[in-house]
Amino acid sequence: MNKEKLLRDIDEIVQSQKGKDSDGIVSLYNEISKKCMEYINFTGIGNETKTAHYLSMEFLMGRMIDSNLMAMGILEDTRRILEKHGWDRRCFEDIDDYALGNGGLGRLAACFLDSGATIGINLHGYGIRYKYGLFKQVFSEDGAQKEKEDDWQVFGDPWSVRREDEKEEIVFADASVMAVPYDMPVIGFGNKKINMLRLWQSEPSAGGTDLGISDFLYPDDSTDQGKTLRLRQQYFFAAASIRSIMKKYMKEHGDDVSCFSEFNQIQLNDTHPVIAITEMILVLMKEYGKTFDFAARTAGRCFNYTNHTVMPEALEKWDTVLLGGILPEHLAIARKLDRRLCRELSRAGEKRKARVNYRIMERDRLHMARLAVYVCGHVNGVSEIHTGILRDSLFRDWLKIYPGKLLNITNGITQRRWLDLCNPELFGLIASRIGEGFVRDLSLLKNIRPMIDEGFIDDFIKVKQARKRELAEYIAKKQGIVIDPSTVFDIHIKRIHEYKRQLLNIFSILYLYFEMKDGGLKDFRPTTFIFGGKAAAGYKRAKAIIKYINMAAGLINNDPVSNGRLRIVFVENYNVSYAEKLFPAADASVQISTAGTEASGTGNMKFMLNGAVTLGTMDGANIEIVERAGRENNYIFGADTDEINRIRESYDPLPLLLADKKLGRVVGTLSDGTFEDDDGSLGELYGALTEGASWHRPDHYFVLHDFRAFIECRLRLNMDTADERPFARKCINNSISAGEFSSDRAVRQYADKIWGITVNE
Repeated sequence: MNKEKLLRDIDEIVQSQKGKDSDGIVSLYNEISKKCMEYINFTGIGNETKTAHYLSMEFLMGRMIDSNLMAMGILEDTRRILEKHGWDRRCFEDIDDYALGNGGLGRLAACFLDSGATIGINLHGYGIRYKYGLFKQVFSEDGAQKEKEDDWQVFGDPWSVRREDEKEEIVFADASVMAVPYDMPVIGFGNKKINMLRLWQSEPSAGGTDLGISDFLYPDDSTDQGKTLRLRQQYFFAAASIRSIMKKYMKEHGDDVSCFSEFNQIQLNDTHPVIAITEMILVLMKEYGKTFDFAARTAGRCFNYTNHTVMPEALEKWDTVLLGGILPEHLAIARKLDRRLCRELSRAGEKRKARVNYRIMERDRLHMARLAVYVCGHVNGVSEIHTGILRDSLFRDWLKIYPGKLLNITNGITQRRWLDLCNPELFGLIASRIGEGFVRDLSLLKNIRPMIDEGFIDDFIKVKQARKRELAEYIAKKQGIVIDPSTVFDIHIKRIHEYKRQLLNIFSILYLYFEMKDGGLKDFRPTTFIFGGKAAAGYKRAKAIIKYINMAAGLINNDPVSNGRLRIVFVENYNVSYAEKLFPAADASVQISTAGTEASGTGNMKFMLNGAVTLGTMDGANIEIVERAGRENNYIFGADTDEINRIRESYDPLPLLLADKKLGRVVGTLSDGTFEDDDGSLGELYGALTEGASWHRPDHYFVLHDFRAFIECRLRLNMDTADERPFARKCINNSISAGEFSSDRAVRQYADKIWGITVNE
């Protein structure tokens, strides 16, 4: 690439764009992006050498233009050109947030693609080109979440190339559609490697109708119609991807499919794409004349499965009536695999009664996780604790029969986006001591430890304050809410779910509020509590939690007793672009999931890298964060997994509520009229917490159990922030201990332990 000529062309584009309004920004964005696409000459990919294919329902790519310009080495040059011609250097911030995901699953996929290209291996992504992203979140006057369509293509999509000649017909029992690929380049940082993200768009086949398969991410599956659409989505992109991968192989290597796994490894990101296994078996049998046993062995040599959850409700199971009505041949293949499994179990000495724990087909349901564990060559967990739980409980029986199949690869994040791009001042501060090599090898961060002197601490404090001011300005611009950047920033941003315990967080803030009302907490340092995250459209209890937080914010923010000392902000429509402001500004990273429920988390790593302490439980990757940064530099509380498992069956939260009047006062606000509850959602939340609901026990996620420990830990953190320099040192120790949490390290481990791909950087 001729960098100098490209920059001259960009200069001409910017100079020719006279209008400084929003239309001018969109035009600039498209023209600069298209010019970059011309220069990289993105023509697609081949499988000449061993290739990993990453199948995922979500790719939360975020803003593409900045990350691509950075990877090409021209981001700062382009920003200087913009400024020279009178534009804001960050004018593209609100343009192209590719929100084709819901949270950590999709963001992990994006980080992995970035790392694969940067370390120089063939790693390509496959997903769905949703017409609309997850949704745009807005709050009504009473604080309830409302969903609006997120038309992410409204500004154009200059980074994608439609491949009309590579479309695939996807056939269901009752209909067919065309899967049209749109390819997006994934540009390796500082090298010439360009990989691909292929997103499939559903279009009507000849004479057919549009089934809406690629319209929306995650349709509400609480109805039969929603379940049917969800299954169609999964098969649609899995089948199109498998057929595309196999055709490329045949084109380059001929019809000898016996060598397919030597050139192709397929990683299934959670259970959503597991139907790809039965698709490959069917294709090999029907189109290449192979036997079932040959096809199943071939699938076993090339498929691998990443498990992201131990919660039963998130391990997909498909009703056989639904599956048989849409994909009858796949149901038949699943039954054959189930019979094959039973024969293997019998030979291994498993009694008939014990086989129920393995069965792929059980009680008219197809267990997708069991199908994946049985067929795939490797299964991996995403943190040490998560893999331990898989080993000791969820997949324990499997490992007796198939030892060595399970391994751990802890998740990671890309330091290019989550430090260099979103916090360039901190990146520059570190680079001023050890150079910029850590942008490609994050483990080099450890080299700065002997250089942490008083001057470095002073500079770190200045950087943190600058990032807090920037976030305050951004929130004011986006939502019209004024916050004080001199306060402690305590940030809890993630998908809204009961197990992530946003409810525990707001309970603790209400406790602080009532203490202040009663004349206590005189020495409490003023704190801004920031929440962010979306609840799934059909998840009523999570939506009730959002409403409750916003109602509590209205109460606390407007009371003279707490105003200036406590402030709550729920950022609206949290996404990757918002995250790039939030992570660098945090003093405290709130990671308070019930022990044993969060597989890993990656937000905790982003906070850590940007110099925030963790206020959290010993869950997910928090454990490894604390091991590396030191417990003394973080704030850990609550029951661990051993305690949770020990008390789960006998636990009763009611004695806690009766004995602790202050806890009872806080919990009572859900039902005592403190807040209006016209729709009954807060009352339902109260009932679920105190009496249980559906399959949930009372206080199913141990919110009340961990309440007191959380309060004590939060108060200790708040007291420590009063001594600025020692607290800054804690934050710095977290940042410089983050070297293990790069997605570069994670992808290298996948390449070495699972895919058998040599990394030649």
